[in-house]
Amino acid sequence: MKYSGIGGQAVLEGIMMMNRNAFAVAARRSDGGIEVRKDTYHSMTEKSKLLRLPFIRGVFRFADSMIVGTKALNFSAEVYGMEEEEEEPSRFEKFLDRVFGEKLEKVIMAAVMVFSFAAAIGIFMVLPLLLAGVFRKLTESETLIAFLEGLIRVLIFVTYIKLVSRMEDIRRTFMYHGGEHKCINCIEHGLPLTVENVRSSSKEHKRCGTSFLLIVMMISILVFMVVRVDGIAARIISRIVLVPVIAGISYEVLQAAGRSSSKLSDIIAKPGLCMQALTTTEPDDSMIEVAIAATEAVFDWKAYLRENFPDTVIPETISRPEVRVTDAADGPWKIEADEKKAG
Repeated sequence: MKYSGIGGQAVLEGIMMMNRNAFAVAARRSDGGIEVRKDTYHSMTEKSKLLRLPFIRGVFRFADSMIVGTKALNFSAEVYGMEEEEEEPSRFEKFLDRVFGEKLEKVIMAAVMVFSFAAAIGIFMVLPLLLAGVFRKLTESETLIAFLEGLIRVLIFVTYIKLVSRMEDIRRTFMYHGGEHKCINCIEHGLPLTVENVRSSSKEHKRCGTSFLLIVMMISILVFMVVRVDGIAARIISRIVLVPVIAGISYEVLQAAGRSSSKLSDIIAKPGLCMQALTTTEPDDSMIEVAIAATEAVFDWKAYLRENFPDTVIPETISRPEVRVTDAADGPWKIEADEKKAG
């Protein structure tokens, strides 16, 4: 395996792929075609050398991923809802439009991100602390309590994934997630980007966000074993304040393991790869086609193979489905009402 620099995310009936500052979202239209939207995003870490320092950059890269991910989800939701009839905006929607105007989308995006972050902190950091506190009646060992807190955190995460995976849209999203991983693995193992090669590639990948979350949980156990404070209020504050520290350490661990093929990196990555069994499912060929469309919009895989795998035979022609590509640089993406009705 050779590092390609590509990352991605599954969205509604589609996939987002990112390569450096360029990203593309590909989603399946109801008429069977594939809609691709290309855009660029410059990381917060480019604004200052300080933000690019190890253990600091991870926090801002995580924020970057949330911003790009939200944009990708918004686009896929537009494509996913093409066939739906337009509804008259509610009074509340009209009020928001009057107040915020063209900034409404950014305001909503910011609100969603803040709410999501607060909910994640509450569910995965504060709640395990409170539940682990019950065991203080049985033991005085802070080390054991910190370990139990981490174990409860993992159990909550697994339970959450199990519950949401029962939803049809989430099940299909997990299939697209598997397609994203397969596409990247196909390239990084020196195979031409064809449906057949992607299908035979692994659906687990070391640099997955699921692995990142598991590493966060494992690092948090070690951190909270060392950082000890008295009083429930102080403990809650410590869990919130130390989130950036834990995220920064976890990012470095994930990057080191994801870029290496050593036995140590394999050992570090193994728990995350096992956890991906919950968040990735084998995709069908139509989903693989979407993953390929997103990848080809931002990454020249043929040039990559020629440079890193010179012995690979690249097919002269490869059959591809209909793909319609738009670029954010050409103006806002829009589909007219008659196109929506036509699906």
